[in-house]
Amino acid sequence: MSEATIITNIYEPGIATLTMNRPELHNAFDDLLIADLTAELKRLEADEAVRVVLLAGSGRSFSAGADLSWMRRMADYSREQNLADALGLAELMQTLNSLSKPTIALVQGAAYGGGVGLVACCDLAIATRRASFCLSEVKLGLIPAVISPYVMAAIGPRACRRYFLTAEPFNADQAQRIGLLHEVVEDEEALLSRGMELAALLLKNGPQAMAAAKELIAMVSGRPLDDALIGDTAGRIADRRASAEGREGLTAFLEKRTPGWVAK
Repeated sequence: MSEATIITNIYEPGIATLTMNRPELHNAFDDLLIADLTAELKRLEADEAVRVVLLAGSGRSFSAGADLSWMRRMADYSREQNLADALGLAELMQTLNSLSKPTIALVQGAAYGGGVGLVACCDLAIATRRASFCLSEVKLGLIPAVISPYVMAAIGPRACRRYFLTAEPFNADQAQRIGLLHEVVEDEEALLSRGMELAALLLKNGPQAMAAAKELIAMVSGRPLDDALIGDTAGRIADRRASAEGREGLTAFLEKRTPGWVAK
């Protein structure tokens, strides 16, 4: 991992901040940043000491999408080279979206193109009031293909029909109205403070239960309400009740004490 593109800080009792660090380029993507960010997310996934991941960008912007020099190189790529390149970005999005640990996006300034994809892949998303968003790909004769499953899951097909086609920018209040953001705060100081508050809230919950809850959402989403779904959900809660973490949580609640996974 290149220290020039990613900065990771881990705070007790298990909060990691993962910061894209190309401020002079508004944290725009290139193949190196994509590879570094993917690798670091996988490392944090494997680190048992990390229980919550905050994703941020240094400087004035969260991420301005694709780096111009990278785009110039892509213009000369063959289809096979472009496919390999796109699969790298797809791996990043899938890695972030499927991380077993809760993720929180902290957005300031611009989040364009793939930057919107990163926000959509996080479990919680907060932005400053001055943040701006844009799915600008069609202006370049392109489409937001790789990020589309995650953006559509966040804002729905109807909003995608507008913003994929118009490529118009929209502000933080509108991003919250359509479901891309959960909260809007006044400034960057409040952004980090609120992110840490939410991380502290998440740390009170069973880590395995939160991972199972994320799996549950992915499993239930879009499936018909039939006997197979009912049986699956019943099996999942039975597994959690019988698990060591589930037993500890229920016992702690009945005994009116703090469960063992909460730092004293």
